[in-house]
Amino acid sequence: MPVKTVFMDRDGTINVDTNYVNSLQQLSLLPNSGRAIKLLNEGNYKVVVVSNQSGVARGYLNLKTLGAIHRKLRRLLKREGAVLDAIYYCPYHPDEKTPCRKPDIGMARQAEKDLKISLKKSYMIGDSRADIEFGNNIGAKTILVLTGQTRGSEPWLKKYKIDCVADDLLGAALWITSDR
Repeated sequence: MPVKTVFMDRDGTINVDTNYVNSLQQLSLLPNSGRAIKLLNEGNYKVVVVSNQSGVARGYLNLKTLGAIHRKLRRLLKREGAVLDAIYYCPYHPDEKTPCRKPDIGMARQAEKDLKISLKKSYMIGDSRADIEFGNNIGAKTILVLTGQTRGSEPWLKKYKIDCVADDLLGAALWITSDR
């Protein structure tokens, strides 16, 4: 039986998007994020963060700071009983051609290898076009959350397959756990 996996974006999906979280002080969870991830954990889903982090290439933060931000993210979630199975990120600038940058699927391929998962039996939750396109590119069911960049009325939405639009990560998790 394939491992059930939920990929999710970080900024604007799990935590508040400050337009480049580049310090520990800027990281704060969106309401219900911990509860949502805990619900997915309890449903035996692997929860995997996939995040473009071009702030590194732009000089807004370094890899050491990014690592500290991810450790804090895990601590904040753990306080709510929630666990991330993995965090993958792409530190390159959007102008650089790299397979790790969403909507390309390099981070998903790495997770597939590392975690022994099936991309076709997965979900992708995010707040941007790159997230939804990434989900479409890996054959996942896609969920758009309205807690970040997208408000639900953008013209690009008609171009992509979106299986669910949710107010927040908890709404997305509830939809996933009821999807048969």
